[in-house]
Amino acid sequence: MALNSSRPVLSSVCTALRQCRPASQPLLRQAAARPLSTTSARLSEEAVEDERPRWSYTPERMKGPNMSIRVVKDPRRKIWKVNEDPALLDAMYNRFLGPHGDKMLPDEIKWLAITHKSFDYARRGFNTRLAYYGRQILALESTRSILISSFPPSNVPDKYSREPFRSPALEMVDKLNTKQPRDIIYKEKMAGLAMEIGLNQVVRWKPGKPENLEGSGQTVVLTTCLYAIIGAIGLQHGAEVAHKVARERILNRIANMKGL
Repeated sequence: MALNSSRPVLSSVCTALRQCRPASQPLLRQAAARPLSTTSARLSEEAVEDERPRWSYTPERMKGPNMSIRVVKDPRRKIWKVNEDPALLDAMYNRFLGPHGDKMLPDEIKWLAITHKSFDYARRGFNTRLAYYGRQILALESTRSILISSFPPSNVPDKYSREPFRSPALEMVDKLNTKQPRDIIYKEKMAGLAMEIGLNQVVRWKPGKPENLEGSGQTVVLTTCLYAIIGAIGLQHGAEVAHKVARERILNRIANMKGL
């Protein structure tokens, strides 16, 4: 009896569901086809940004409120313009790396290698990690140049009159007693080379004192950019090409520089 009494209730429920189903499906399709207004606006902004090169703008989502807790004593120090001309940047790479040197790196990497973390609050990327890798390449190449150099190794006398162990395989290593890589690639020489190739005209950074670039750390910034370019070439073309560029385009040139 209980089973028979429940059948009319079940059939009425199924009938109601069949009547509601056709009306609900168009509503669901209509809701799915109509995106939220904020989402569509955000997608349109991102589409406009994607048309521009990444180095040329700051992403909207990385921009904060137009305010700063830092109080600048002299408002003129806030004003500092950097290069935005790709032709000027390519000319610097050609002077540094030789003909067609601007073709050795992709456009984004060319701009990243000369961008210091002080520029645009580091929101467009910066060259610190590239510079670390490039510095290791230059240190290794400088060490190699010392080992194969022609000057004799130093014979430091032992105050206890001991006879040191000697081996042909270690004769070149003794040259490091008189000269170190830091004696070859110190920052003053590196910055001088950077000035010669016009790197100071295209580097992207924000000096703390625009009226005193040297006091703001220009020497360190230019040296970091040279390291970063070598690091970028090493990642793009491999260690052999990077060591050749470091040897021919940096070490050989700073060895012939006078006054430093």
